[in-house]
Amino acid sequence: MTRWLDAEQQRAWRALISVAMRLPAALDPELQRDHGLTHFEYFVLSVLSESADRRLKLSALAAGANASLSRLSHVVTKLEKSRWVRRETVAGERGAWAVLTDAGYAKVVEAAPDHVETVRSLIFDGLDGAHVRALTEVGAAMVAQLDRGIASSG
Repeated sequence: MTRWLDAEQQRAWRALISVAMRLPAALDPELQRDHGLTHFEYFVLSVLSESADRRLKLSALAAGANASLSRLSHVVTKLEKSRWVRRETVAGERGAWAVLTDAGYAKVVEAAPDHVETVRSLIFDGLDGAHVRALTEVGAAMVAQLDRGIASSG
């Protein structure tokens, strides 16, 4: 028997989908125009910039960037061509490191102020502290549920 969404769940679902679909389209133009990056490329550089020694195993970077390993590998290849990231082998193990180069670090530092201002103006300027806390809690609960669902189906 189908467990249909009730009216409140349907409104919440449609609001979530609207955000999920509009946000990348709203973030990409500024980053591409001003910095030559997609939002996903910026996010990968940002995650690397915040990691120890500016390096992560590709599998950990994929998890941190909420991406499949194949999507991440494609983006890392593109970032390598720009000399913003390089791959290094992991001694004695399978896999590779993604390492943020000095040029990549400079790129993320250059793009960050504009990107943060865009995020602030698109999202956070319209929320108060209670909204931000609720968004954090709801987002964490949704990611946990998604992870459970993905784990049980895979």
